Amino acid sequence: MYKIKTYNKISKSGLEVFDDKYTIGDEVENADGAIVRSAALHDEEFPASLQAIARAGAGTNNIPIDRCSEQGIVVFNTPGANANAVKELVIAGLLLSSRRVVSGIEWAKTLKGKGKKLGVIGLGAIGVMVANAANHLGMTVYGYDPYLSVKSAWNLNHNAVHINDINEIFANCDYITIHVPLTDSTKNLINADTLAKCKEGVRILNFSRAALVNDADLKAALESGKVAAYVTDFPTDDVLGVDGVIAIPHLGASTPESEDNCASMAAKELMDYIENGNIVNSVNLPEVTMPRSGENRVCVIHKNIPNMLTAITGIFAGDNINIENLLNKSRGDYAYTMLDICGADISAVAEKIGAIDGVIRVRVI
Repeated sequence: MYKIKTYNKISKSGLEVFDDKYTIGDEVENADGAIVRSAALHDEEFPASLQAIARAGAGTNNIPIDRCSEQGIVVFNTPGANANAVKELVIAGLLLSSRRVVSGIEWAKTLKGKGKKLGVIGLGAIGVMVANAANHLGMTVYGYDPYLSVKSAWNLNHNAVHINDINEIFANCDYITIHVPLTDSTKNLINADTLAKCKEGVRILNFSRAALVNDADLKAALESGKVAAYVTDFPTDDVLGVDGVIAIPHLGASTPESEDNCASMAAKELMDYIENGNIVNSVNLPEVTMPRSGENRVCVIHKNIPNMLTAITGIFAGDNINIENLLNKSRGDYAYTMLDICGADISAVAEKIGAIDGVIRVRVI
């Protein structure tokens, strides 16, 4: 029996993905996994039993990623599960920023042939859907993403202009929408310097995270007329009530369909990891999936340092245990190794692996 702790009200249809091997609830203790939406976990003390946390949504700023990595806790998110809902709101934001609600629909009809340019910063699941929808509205779409995945590239409308220099978006676009995670490198992405490169009367849309935009610099740009409108789903106290700011109370993923999709995806990610050791859509460990080919599977989270794989496999060789299948991948400072073993008592081996310097967590499934 496995235990799943919920930190928020999670979609019922999502939780129904778990079968009768799972106990689920807010009061669960010594949980194997956890599902969270918006609850802040930075001050949460995680039990030693906790193997994984799944965020029912894309952003993971409410989860202490570094601490989880150090403790061998896999953190999942659900990219794309709420993309359609956010896309719809971004398109609504385009209309709101142009004609103040009522006549926005009429404005949309005039886009064809007007040469309006939309810059999409970040071409993940949401960014691609926004780009494609804007293209259907007749806009010229510029897309920027230095880490564009093959899947996103295939899904992106062929009419979109994929650029390698973000400054082309600032210089050319009438509208700019941001769809990137909040990191040290993306914080204050929209600031006085980048706004100075923009066209007069540019409209900025932020449906990702508040700190991607420097509020003080934005307000100054609104006052000068450099920015004609700022539409955000993450309003801060500094921008509320400011002329030209259209604040939406974080409704981007707040549709029943997207909440169901996020919860279902989170549940499936947790089940596959807990029962099979497979990692899909993790934000702190590499993606590793392997079909089962042995009676036992050994899963090792470890530091990404030299000779680690040799040390792990050497223990099996020393105990004369054959490895049926093995997969190892790394991501930054951390790595993950799965080994399938047939017909052997590996409890002692797992203990020896756990004693290797640099190994963080060992599981036998």
